[in-house]
Amino acid sequence: MKNLSINDLVKVSVVAAIYAALTLAIAPFAYGPIQFRFAEILNLLAFFNPIYILAVTLGVFISNIFSPLGIYDMVFGTLHTLIALIFVWRSRSILTASIWPAVFSFIIALELNLAVNAPFLETWLFVGLSEILICTIIAIPVIHLIWRTGFIKRHIQDNTSKKWRNNPIWPGLLLRSQTL
Repeated sequence: MKNLSINDLVKVSVVAAIYAALTLAIAPFAYGPIQFRFAEILNLLAFFNPIYILAVTLGVFISNIFSPLGIYDMVFGTLHTLIALIFVWRSRSILTASIWPAVFSFIIALELNLAVNAPFLETWLFVGLSEILICTIIAIPVIHLIWRTGFIKRHIQDNTSKKWRNNPIWPGLLLRSQTL
C-alpha cells in the first residue's frame, strides 16, 4: 500500500470510528452465532480504494475489543475482515466484491465453534446469510445511489488505480449507463 497522506489517515480514522459506532450501537445483534452488523455495509468501500481495507479492519478490531468473546473476536473477526477485504479490492465487479465477506465467514464460524462450541456449518450459514443480506442486498443499491451523485468517484475511489480503466463495475440491473 502506498504511503498514506494526512487526508487518507483522516478517511481511515473516520471510517473506522463509524464502523465501531454502528456496531456498538447494536451490540446485542452484532456478536454471536446469529449476528447482524449493519456496519458491514462499509466493506464495499474497499472495492473503490484499498485504504478502506485498513479503515474497516481497524473498525472491526476496535468493535471486537468490546465483544463478549474477547480475544477470539479480536483475532478471528479482524482476520476475516482483512482477508475478505483484500478479495473485495481485487474484484472486478461490485457484485463479486459483495460476496467475499460471506465466503470467508467460515472464519467466524470456526471462531464461534472454538469459543462457544457453536455448530460450524449452521453458524457459517447464518453469518454468511447475514453478510449477503448486508453486503449484497442492502449495500449494493445504497452504494449505487451514492455513486450516482459522484461522491464516490470524487472522494472515495482511488482514481490512480489501473482497475478503473474500462471496467464496468455495476451489474446490468443497476445501470442506466456504464460511464465512470
